[in-house]
Parts: sequence; structure tokens; C-alpha cells
Amino acid sequence: MPVDITLLGATGYTGALTSDHLATHLPDGATSAIAGRNVTKLEAEARRIAALGGVTPEIVVADAGDATSMRRMAENTRVLITTVGPYLQHGEPAVKAAAEAGIAYVDLTGEPLFVDRTWLKYHDVAQSTGARIVHACGFDSIPYDLGALYTVLQLPDDLPITLQGFVRGNLQPSGGTYHSAINQFAQMRDSARTAGQRRRIEGRPEGRRIRGGGRLGRTEHDRGWAVPLPTVDPQIVLRSARGLETYGPDFEYQHFAHVKTTRMLAAGAVGLGVIGVGAQVPPLRKLLLKAKDPGDGPTPEQREKAWFTLDFLAEGKDARLHTRVSGKDPGYGGTGKMLSEAALCLAFDDLPSVSGQTTTAIAMGQALIDRLHPDILRFETLDH
Repeated sequence: MPVDITLLGATGYTGALTSDHLATHLPDGATSAIAGRNVTKLEAEARRIAALGGVTPEIVVADAGDATSMRRMAENTRVLITTVGPYLQHGEPAVKAAAEAGIAYVDLTGEPLFVDRTWLKYHDVAQSTGARIVHACGFDSIPYDLGALYTVLQLPDDLPITLQGFVRGNLQPSGGTYHSAINQFAQMRDSARTAGQRRRIEGRPEGRRIRGGGRLGRTEHDRGWAVPLPTVDPQIVLRSARGLETYGPDFEYQHFAHVKTTRMLAAGAVGLGVIGVGAQVPPLRKLLLKAKDPGDGPTPEQREKAWFTLDFLAEGKDARLHTRVSGKDPGYGGTGKMLSEAALCLAFDDLPSVSGQTTTAIAMGQALIDRLHPDILRFETLDH
């Protein structure tokens, strides 16, 4: 009989954090498994979970390079979590297996090229089998996607809405996140080409206008600079807006980092410039990748100091609204909890009947907000 949730990658840095939360938050009678290539490491992880007082998981041997083992894993679970990245290098076999098996799938990817590639290859397959493929279920992109939904649900759904998101925070990237970022810079042309292919096939909703925007400049919000962020997050928000009529007939989302001073802005621009140029040149890219090991992560002390705030400013006809999503340790402990709760939501909550590659707002929406607030993420309405 299939287990309720299987975690692929439990022995990695973020996988272990995910495993901690999942094992101690399964409902009574629920079952789980951890999967990977190394049985010895999996057995050690299972013992560690049991020692924490969690539900001891089953052990499943699965290798991304072995399609038979991946298919068997997917066919024997209701929800598959994978933390095995970078996803462009290692992620496709899990998506393929989940789509073909007709199960629910969640991951942590922040890689737009991976998201678009898997949509092109597996969205139709997932729709035909009833699978629900939900990417970006960590800091990318749950706070943004569900924060935007939380905001628009408080506004009329028959009027135009302009929504701006401003994110600030203090967190240390892991080696895996760093490697993913370098690889994304290296594949920007391929990413743009693949995104264009998806747009042509996917189309746009009839009778509604959904668009992104935003330019670098000074902002009145808490003073400082608004710096457009070309991450996967605004793409996810806009896909949710296209799929849900509650975002209104004319919706625009602008996505920014909020930078307090010109000095911080200049330092960030220099750093991104070095990485962006270096990632295009293979010898320099190799040097950049050597700077961090993919398995490295911040220390518990660094994670304890990590935080973020995400402010949403909404404007519509005769309506203004300021909301905020905030949390601690967003990149790692928080991300593991978000990912776990997304899987638990898909496994056990009463949700909309959707299939294919979708988003957290469309697939889970208010049910996932309720799971996360206030212990993991805090959703607040500050000013009408």
C-alpha cells in the first residue's frame, strides 16, 4: 500500500531540515518514507528521526539515474517531496516519475528554466494522469505567491489591481543555492528562449489582462531603493493570477528588493555584475562554483539570526492596502517547514480539483496559508 509522503533527498542539508518537521507533524496513522541512493545514510537518518520522537520512515532506494527505481518510488507514494538539486542537473527524473504516476509532487526549485522545461515536457502528462506538480514550495516562492493571494482576497475581484512586493532580509545562501544561481546566470539565453516557447503554447486568459512590471528607482515605501528582482517569484505570482479570477480583470505585479542605502545598492550591483559576467565564461564559472560546496549550509547560529519581511502595497480603484508576510530562517529551517506543510496540505487537506503543473496559490491557497500562519509565516494586514 502506498505511503502518504516520500521525501527524496532526506540526507542532504535542507532535506534533513525538511525531514525533521515532516516526521514530527504527520497526523496520527499517517505513513512516510525517505528515499535516496545510499542505504547506510538513509538508515542513519531514520534512526535520527526516531530519536527526535518522530514517526520512523520506511526506506526506499531510488536513484535519479535509474528510471525503474524512480517509477517504483513514485508509484508507492501519494505525495513526493524532492530536495535534490540543483534541479536543472538532477530534478527532471522525479518530475517525470510523479507526472506519469499521477501523484502530487513538491520541490524547492527557484530555477525558472527548470520550471519551464518541465511544464513543456510534463504538464500535459500530469493533466492526463491527475498529477499535481507544484514547484517552488520554499522561500521561493511561497511567501510571494501566498502573500499576493492573501492581499488580493481582501480586495474587490472586479476592479484593476496593481500590487508591489518589497522584500528585505538577512540570510546566508547555502552551497546548493549558490550553485543554482551561478548555473541560472550561465543559461540566461536558454532560459529566455524556453520561456518564450512556453508562452506561445500556454497562451493567456481571455478577457483579462495579467502583467508584470517595475523599474529601478527610489521608493516611498520605507524610503530607499526599489530594485527589480528577476527571480522565479514574480513568474509564479503571475501564473497564479492568470489561473484565478479573484486577481481581477486587470492585474499587475511588480517585484522588488528593498535596499535602504545607495551604498548597499552599489555593492549589490558590483557583486551581481561579477557573478553575472563570470558565469558566462566557463573557466571563470568553474572558479565561482569552487567557492562553495553544494552540500554546505549556514550554521545554526547564522540561521538563528536570519529573517525576512515581504511588504505588499496594493492599489485599486478607491482601494489601498498594505499587507506583510514575515518569518525567521526563511532559506533553510523555514523553507523545510514550508515544503513539509505543502506536502501535508496536498496529502490531507480538502483542496481544489486541479491537475498538471500548477502553483501553491492555485493548488492549495487558503488551506496552506492557514497551515503556515502564524508559526512558520506571519500574514498581516497593516493598513487599509
